[in-house]
Amino acid sequence: MSVTVSDFGCLKDGSRASLFTIRNKNGISVEITDFGANLVRLFVPDRNGKLDDIVLGFDDVKGYTVNPSYFGSTIGRNANRIGNSTFTLDGETYKLEVNDNENNLHSSFDDGYNKRFFKAEIKPDDSVTFSLFSKDGDQGFPGNLNMSVTYKLTDDNELVISYTGKSDKDTVFNPTNHSYFNLSGHDSGSVMHCKLKLFSKELTPVAEGSIPTGEIMKIAGTPFDFSELTTIGDRIDDKNELLGIGLGYDINYVIDKKGREYGCAAVLVDEKSGRSITAYTDLPGVQLYTGNCIKTQKGKGGVTYKKRNAVCLETQFYPDAINHPEFPQPVLKAGEEFTSTTTYKFGVC
Repeated sequence: MSVTVSDFGCLKDGSRASLFTIRNKNGISVEITDFGANLVRLFVPDRNGKLDDIVLGFDDVKGYTVNPSYFGSTIGRNANRIGNSTFTLDGETYKLEVNDNENNLHSSFDDGYNKRFFKAEIKPDDSVTFSLFSKDGDQGFPGNLNMSVTYKLTDDNELVISYTGKSDKDTVFNPTNHSYFNLSGHDSGSVMHCKLKLFSKELTPVAEGSIPTGEIMKIAGTPFDFSELTTIGDRIDDKNELLGIGLGYDINYVIDKKGREYGCAAVLVDEKSGRSITAYTDLPGVQLYTGNCIKTQKGKGGVTYKKRNAVCLETQFYPDAINHPEFPQPVLKAGEEFTSTTTYKFGVC
């Protein structure tokens, strides 16, 4: 295992970003920048041993200062949506940035964690920890929060992403990683041929605006049923209210496990390349997003990224959970420490 550091470009104010590259003994490597703790590149072998970069992104830091689709982003304080950009905690009402119709999406677009410098530290086990201080009132959330995200690459071909958080007031804390995976390579176009299995029998249905209704819906017999390996594109354009709202798959699945126990959430398979990803998490939900709203844009190497060129598997507490007491709650109590781990294990088929 090894870690190297290189220059990742300069911002308008003269600040320079760094890129941290972790390699394991099998040739797999992951690259993360201290600007936003964004995951930039992820090289994984296909069935013939050929390495390709399997995540969408940009060649240098300038692309991440805009990044309308949140490629590779560390999201915080709260991933996904909060209805009406408002929540109440401990009897006090908090108003957030309105950035997704009347709702809040990923806390802030212009001032999200993915657009701030983190303090980076290379650990003795060759993991890299990125730390950030978020002051009381930041993005509208209560509490002075110290948070970190650690990226570790194992010789078992696992990318382990671990989060910690501690606040001096009760607050909402629901971080995630927003990487866009294309197992044929970031430059290979549509992922509609890929197959997916989700360890879930239920999802949280949404109304217009993609805010959960509070119900838990069984998915057997619907276009959302991925209980067995199923080609993503087979039913994505079916006439279905939820597919219409999301313009395809953009929905939270309830993972088949108890509470915060660690378990398998998803398996993504690309039979063209032979690559696979198995996702594990201790969080209760996973957002399946098939890149339905990717705006045509230039990415790494001048590649043009388009709609449905990648798939996201965002581990999380359910969307708008803070406004639904019946859902598992993303509340970090004052003085307590939040910890969470999500793992993406790479294989071949």
